[in-house]
Amino acid sequence: MNKLTVLIVDDEPLAHDIIIDYLNELPFIQNIHQGYSAIEALGILNEYSIDLVFLDINMPKISGIELLKTLNHQPQIIVTSAYRQYALESFELDVCDYLLKPFRFERFIKAVNKAYQQLQLLTPSHNPSADDLMPVSEKQLTDSLFIKVDKKLVQISIAEIESLEAYGNYVKVWLGENSLLTPRTLSSFEVELINNKSPFLRIHKSYLVQKKHINTIENNQVILRSGRQHAIGKSFRSIVKTL
Repeated sequence: MNKLTVLIVDDEPLAHDIIIDYLNELPFIQNIHQGYSAIEALGILNEYSIDLVFLDINMPKISGIELLKTLNHQPQIIVTSAYRQYALESFELDVCDYLLKPFRFERFIKAVNKAYQQLQLLTPSHNPSADDLMPVSEKQLTDSLFIKVDKKLVQISIAEIESLEAYGNYVKVWLGENSLLTPRTLSSFEVELINNKSPFLRIHKSYLVQKKHINTIENNQVILRSGRQHAIGKSFRSIVKTL
């Protein structure tokens, strides 16, 4: 498996443009097909050998979820949706990743790399080495992430993130006693970090914490090693109790 043939399925032309711009930056993309409905997508899937599909959920007549349920031999699927409530059902249908719109390039690369790795592992004639599984600096993307701060992108180590705090239209990324303010949603961080098995836990609608930085849990408060305290939301108490 060297180069991928890709299908974009979305009823919004702008969504196609964004994904194509991102794909054009990657060296291992061979062909890009486009479908603007589930019906059109089925025709393309029957005609061509597709490795990877970027699939929207909310489409007219047949939704992305309904399309997934019809596929007997499923390529790698990356869902691209503005709605996080479909994530659980999507993963139950064996999708590779779930991107919340609007998604950034570094998050996009991580999803594509994940699909690439899965395809490499499914190729019978190939016994992949560690280097084979890293088409785009995967080690960097696994150990760190880029966040926008003011007008620049800052790379931070995931291991150093103590907690993330929703702050209006921004998120405060706490690194010990210091924080960085980035124009993202907490839900986008949740999908990126938790779905990729990083050791993070949602404890409140406004807080995401890294487990190893928790010092004590007391009186419905999580107290971190820095001394910072975050409240545990009522609907998240059972999750924290399990921890």
